[in-house]
Amino acid sequence: MTTTLKPTTSTATSTVTSATTCAFERPATLAASPTTEGYIHSVETCGTVDGPGLRYVLFLHGCPLRCQYCHNPDSQGKPAGETHTAEEAFADVLKYKSFIRKGGLTLSGGEPLMQPDFVEAMFTLAKEAGIHTTLDTSGFVGHKASDALLDKTDLVLLDIKSFSPMTHKVVTGVCVDQTLKFAQRLDARGNKVWIRFVLVPGLTDNEKNIDGLAQFVSQLGNVERVEILPFHKMGEEKYKLSGLPYKLANTPTPTPEAVDSARAIFARHGVVAI
Repeated sequence: MTTTLKPTTSTATSTVTSATTCAFERPATLAASPTTEGYIHSVETCGTVDGPGLRYVLFLHGCPLRCQYCHNPDSQGKPAGETHTAEEAFADVLKYKSFIRKGGLTLSGGEPLMQPDFVEAMFTLAKEAGIHTTLDTSGFVGHKASDALLDKTDLVLLDIKSFSPMTHKVVTGVCVDQTLKFAQRLDARGNKVWIRFVLVPGLTDNEKNIDGLAQFVSQLGNVERVEILPFHKMGEEKYKLSGLPYKLANTPTPTPEAVDSARAIFARHGVVAI
């Protein structure tokens, strides 16, 4: 069930290369506290696909990507809208603690790392309450995640949209370098990771693209799971409501055979994909 919080009154070993280089510096510290405010997009209280078990999924507003198949196009751009302190947002999480005891809290978006201080504040409260934490991110702004934040992250759902730099740029509007570097940083740290790859016919399903991703993933020692997610059009209606063009209106869902073919490519590199 997806809802919105009521408003409150508050002010690896491989080398990463691509055609475009994006360089960022990682912040030394984050100003995270229970009073840190975050821009909330929506809430799903019974999530079953964003991490292990039954999960409270908090979708944050703001994202630098423009993915063609984005489910929440209204969350793109700079964080904006309703604000809540971490303490206020987490109070709602605690209402569901008995239900998510074998699952946990997932912060998604948009791109949650557009608001890293709020993410750290939420995860700090979650760890104090004994709740499993999952970060769902594209990794493009992974440089914003401090080591302190990642120390409080039990699992990272890393969405690698494409391995091919050109395809990644077409799919998302940004370069892939930083996502791959973030994957390597997580590997070096030993953070548990699930890789997620959306299979889009005519866009991301090129064999060379999938093979490159599979080879890259095979060199990471911290990947617990690889998910191949068949493209679907759940977000199309939101584009219409937002007055945005939906470029994949004529793109079909991949066939079961196409998904099996992608899994076979990962298998060639010793990677089991589901």
